[in-house]
Order: sequence, then C-alpha cells, then structure tokens
Amino acid sequence: MTVESAESSVPAVVEPGERRTPPYAGGGAPLLGHAWNLVRDPLAFVAGLRGHGDLVRIRLGPKTAYAVCDPDLVAALLKSPDYMVGGPLWDTLGVLLGKGVATSNGPMHRRQRRTIQPAFRTDRIADHATVMEEEARAMAARWKPGDTVDIGAEVFRTAVRIVARSVLHVDSVDERADRLSSSLHTVFSGLYRRMVLSVGPFYRLPLPANRRFERALADLHRLVDEIIAERRASGVNPGDLLAALLGAEDENGETVGEQEVHDQVVSLVVAGAENVAATLTWTFQLLAEHPEQESRLHDEVESVTDGRPVAFADLKGLTHTRNVITEAMRIRPAVWILTRQAAVDTELGGYHIPAGADIVYSPYAMQRDPRSFRDHLEFDPDRWLPERASESRQSAMMPFSVGNRKCPGDHFSMAELAIILATVTPRWRLVPVAETDSTARIGITLQPKRALLRVEPR
Repeated sequence: MTVESAESSVPAVVEPGERRTPPYAGGGAPLLGHAWNLVRDPLAFVAGLRGHGDLVRIRLGPKTAYAVCDPDLVAALLKSPDYMVGGPLWDTLGVLLGKGVATSNGPMHRRQRRTIQPAFRTDRIADHATVMEEEARAMAARWKPGDTVDIGAEVFRTAVRIVARSVLHVDSVDERADRLSSSLHTVFSGLYRRMVLSVGPFYRLPLPANRRFERALADLHRLVDEIIAERRASGVNPGDLLAALLGAEDENGETVGEQEVHDQVVSLVVAGAENVAATLTWTFQLLAEHPEQESRLHDEVESVTDGRPVAFADLKGLTHTRNVITEAMRIRPAVWILTRQAAVDTELGGYHIPAGADIVYSPYAMQRDPRSFRDHLEFDPDRWLPERASESRQSAMMPFSVGNRKCPGDHFSMAELAIILATVTPRWRLVPVAETDSTARIGITLQPKRALLRVEPR
C-alpha cells in the first residue's frame, strides 16, 4: 500500500468552525503520486477525477495539489482575487513566456492587458480580416488534387503568418514562420514532461531530447529578438501592437524594459499560433470524419458569400460555421489542463485551500462530462443552437476562460477560425486517409497524432 492509497477518500465528520479538507482522489504511484497518471494516461485521469468529488486532493510528486472538477467551482476560482496565475503549468510555461500578459499577475497584468487590448477591438479585427483571408487562400492554393497534407503543419504556418502580418507587421514572414513552427513544436513537446515531472536536474543532463529542447527554445527567443530589433532600427511606427508594446510605460511612467517587450511578443505569438492552429487542426479533422457537417458548412458559406472571398461582414451570417468551431473546441479543446495558485489562505466549495497551494482544472474534462452535455462524446454542432441551449450546462464551456484572465484575443481568434474554414471549404474537401490518426497527442496543448488528410477538389 502506498502513502497515497492510505489516505481516505471520504471526508471526516466536520465540527462547527473546523476547516474541511477535500477528499483524496486515490490511486497514484509511490514517490510520483498522480504525476504518474498524468504521464501514463492523462486524459482518462482528469476525466475520472469528478467521480471522487467536485474538488479533490491529488499528489504531484511530494506536493499536494487541488483539482477543481465542477464547472461552477471553476468559474468561482477564475473570478476570485484569492487565486493567481501560477502552479505547475505556468511555472513551466514561464521558461517560454517569461513575464508576459499570460503569466503576470496583479498590477503588471492589468497594465499589460490595457496595452494590448486596443489591438483586438472589433474595428481592428475587421482590418485584419483581409490578411486572414489572404493567408488562408494562399494555403489552399498550395495544395493539388489528391495531395495528402499534414493539416496541423499547414494551419500552424498560416496562423503564424497571420499574427505576424496583422498585429506585428513582421517582414520576412516566410522564413520566420517555418522557424517558429519547428521551434514551437519541439518546445511544447518538452514543456509537458517538465510540467508533470518536476525533476529539474534531469532536464539539465546532455541528453538528445534536452539538447533539442534547449536549441529550439533559444532559436525561438532569438527570432523574437530579431523582430523587435528590426522594428526599432526601422524607426517606423505603423500603429500596430508591436509599436504599442515598444511605447508602453510601467507603473512609474518609465518605458517598459526590453525583456518585458520580448515576453509580450512571445506570449502573443504562442497564443496566436499554437492555440488557433490546434483548434483548426481538430476542426478540419472532425469535419473530415463527419462529411454531413462539412457539407452543411460548405453550403452555408456558398449561400452567404455567393462565391466571392469571405469578408468580416459575412461572419455574422455563418451560424453553422461558428457552431462547428464551438463544438470542435468543446470536444477537442486545444488547452486541456490549466493551473492556478492560492495567493492567500482561502476557501473554495466549502473546503479550505492553504496559501501557496497549486490548483488544477481541466477544460477537457468539464467539456466532455455527461453531467453537463447530452451525448457528450458526439460531435454535434447543433447543440449550440439557441433552441437547444437548455440541453447543455453553459457554464461548463469556457474555451477562452472567464473573469479578468479571459483571453483578450477571443474575438480575433473566432474571426480567424471562421475565415480560414470559410476560405478553404469552398475549394477543397478534406478526407481521412489510412495514415490519419485522431488519437490525441499529449502536450501543453492537444493535437491529433497524425493529422494527415487528403484534399479533393470541389
């Protein structure tokens, strides 16, 4: 019997005024605790946690963490000032993101968010829609009938080019998109192992995987430094997001330092490329597996655009397209696990949470929970029609988070996703091939193991 299995999974009788401790999830391995479950079969593990309670204790190595499983409790967690961005995920992502808007807390986060928010106003997104359509059309034009394409690699490169051209106005996009794609793929694969197995000395050993990770991380940071240096040297101010970052001031009225600008750019590129690309990859794969939904999407796009290139003004008429994207994000979320840290001694769901405790929650588990969604494993875009809203627990669906950490680029991302789908679908039908493998590849984000699809002309 391990130490973990000896812990009771049933809360003791609580006297008035006594602090309640959440039940223990059970299982785990000696020394590693539930970190072993997160390595061996992480999706099954997070999906099964709610069977132990709405809020449960787990062990990650020597540390106790708290897993929040109920959607309403997750919403309370995200809206409470008692919790800050931190914990295993963000500690690990700090290696990549530094102190950008995604990882900072308190006044620094609020200031950084104010700096970038104007770049994602509706009028700015409308301006960027042309770039989104151009890049999607360029991607579709590269394909030839009968080609088998790695749709994940294709949409990642397209997403990098869109964020680089639209919000950063980067020159030499082609070569840099390829470098970013290669580097981020290697870095994200290595980051997940570092999150669940916090054995720092191991990752400093000169092993091939560690060397690949360090080279990719260094190249990513070097690339961002090149982008910033070129803009400074140009003396040009196109009024874009990069210009806003270079001119931003800190709480004392001083221009922010070079490192903060660097970290902000990294955060924006990562969010604008990795998450969007993962969502698009799953969406194309799901449409390939459900040709009836793909046909409906195609018919809707043709009806709204009448054969011309899709424009920002068309998006409000693409109802089914939007529902397809939402359902893809529900059943195959890019971001499947997130963490927070208790800033103070506090309480959640009637249970005591000590200051400094790590908190874990899983959008993947919440969004595929049969208690929240009827036919929870079915790809059913129509579940998001207004007349069917009562069938689902809306609070369980939060792909862009809630509260003051809600993604500032949510509308930008939704526009990008819809425009790319509406540009590709009228020209090509994507179908599975023998090598297609929809099994999830586990990393900081979820991707299909082999996102290979054959393109067939309309």
